[in-house]
Amino acid sequence: MRLSAMGDVAMTVPVLRAFVNQHPDVKITIVSRPFFKPFFDFIPNVSFFAFDEKERHKGFLGLLRLFQDLRGFQIDAFADLHNVLRSKIVRSLFALSGKKVALVDKGRAEKKALTQPENKVFKPLPTMFERHVEVFRQLGFNVDLSHPVFPEKQALDTEIISLTGEKNQKWIGIAPFAQYDSKVYPLDLMQEVINQLAKNADYKILLFGGGKKEIEILNSLSAHKKNVITMAGKIKFKQELQLISNLDVMLSMDSGNAHIAAMLGVKVITLWGATHPYAGFSPFNQLLENALVSDRNLFPKLPTSVYGNKKVEGYEDAMRTIAVDSIVKVLNACRQIN
Repeated sequence: MRLSAMGDVAMTVPVLRAFVNQHPDVKITIVSRPFFKPFFDFIPNVSFFAFDEKERHKGFLGLLRLFQDLRGFQIDAFADLHNVLRSKIVRSLFALSGKKVALVDKGRAEKKALTQPENKVFKPLPTMFERHVEVFRQLGFNVDLSHPVFPEKQALDTEIISLTGEKNQKWIGIAPFAQYDSKVYPLDLMQEVINQLAKNADYKILLFGGGKKEIEILNSLSAHKKNVITMAGKIKFKQELQLISNLDVMLSMDSGNAHIAAMLGVKVITLWGATHPYAGFSPFNQLLENALVSDRNLFPKLPTSVYGNKKVEGYEDAMRTIAVDSIVKVLNACRQIN
């Protein structure tokens, strides 16, 4: 069970894919929000159960109904990959019915030590992938993530191709937004990144986002550039997954798009502001040097937050210490992939 958020749900995918490859005799039912079902469509032995937050599974009585619904699948064990009130209730019901249960340790004390302004303990923490593996180990299943297998690139439908054209260039995805401003690279600098990349005719740059305001910004970033295309608002979510799977590289903030690209086996370059890869949320199977972080010499309190939801006065410009040229250099180095 993992209900939200998008990036966190995406982070379960590599672990589940490794699990079913190494334990093909086990069937998994993933409980999550209906929107996330496409994440799991191509994983064998994994079925999806939609959590109906607004009606059937709303409130405490709804969680009782969820428990009863899941019992129909003859569940032998319950893996709580969320560890919030809702999942705790369902987990407890399974435990009371005699089923084996295990829960993810989010490492709250360690993360507090990493993000506190004074007496900071600056060291890498276990990744969320490792924490998920530990949940399954408690249930009796060892999972090895050292040799990941990724799905084949998905075929692009005609609607996508009508927007992007056939793939005869290197495709670079850019997702310049995140839930919190402290994780968003300054848009004037992102414009410079796009301008430099767009000079290379061998590149096609595809911009991702959502919502009216973001689409307006993306249209501004892509204006007057033939090889820069705003994809936001033009295709459905399943189509977006198809497209992302065909990228050569994704440039993203510490956000859901980074984890979606990584779960599909795409190389990911991430930019970090208030948050830091050491908190355990770096995208799956990516090189640490491809996580470009803000300068801690100038901003020693970094990371100031695990999720980016805490603002620290004077740290608004921390991401400006990530040079445009350094981002472009790393992206250009990706020419050698595939």
